[in-house]
Amino acid sequence: MEHNVNEIQISYQEKPSTLKSQSLSNSKEVSSLLFNHWDMDTIGLHETFKILLLNRSNKVKGIYSLSQGSITGTLVDLRILFAIVLKTLSVGIILAHNHPSGQLKASEADKQLTQKIKEAARLFDVQVLDHIIMAPDGRYYSFADYGIL
Repeated sequence: MEHNVNEIQISYQEKPSTLKSQSLSNSKEVSSLLFNHWDMDTIGLHETFKILLLNRSNKVKGIYSLSQGSITGTLVDLRILFAIVLKTLSVGIILAHNHPSGQLKASEADKQLTQKIKEAARLFDVQVLDHIIMAPDGRYYSFADYGIL
């Protein structure tokens, strides 16, 4: 008797962009890349949680939009997040989400989620390099820059 098992399928679509060849070295570069790849129609409407998938040279393999929520929050399923990270063989990730209100302050929930993801990533030898909070006008908050990563 055969059993079907649910499986996540990841597919890449090559685009004529510099996304995949870009190597990131600081939060300003990361926030600029994120802002340029965010849907401008929704950045001020609802929270979206994304992950930047990186190779060993910190070159971007892709940006994955993990969840989309309401004006004040979104849910992140760690199982799906790590399924994406493992399926893409990424060794580094940068977490990102937006605050539609423009408030650039990490909430306690943001900090707890980041710690939880960091602890889980350690088990897979994946580095969480930063967590960026984006405002609709392009300003950003970097966990790494403020030493709370």
